[in-house]
Amino acid sequence: MFEQTPDILTFKECQELLKIGKNTLLDLLHNEEIEGFKIGTRWKIPKAAVLEYIYHKY
Repeated sequence: MFEQTPDILTFKECQELLKIGKNTLLDLLHNEEIEGFKIGTRWKIPKAAVLEYIYHKY
């Protein structure tokens, strides 16, 4: 299902993958429910962190 997904997602890609809004994703990142990091002002989210969130959440 996620084979075509890049290993590192942009903020927008992560939003689209999870089908959530900007504020929801920011909350998840700031609360460390999804691991991510910033390069300059841009968020980068490892695909593995998104999958881990999905598996633990559901």
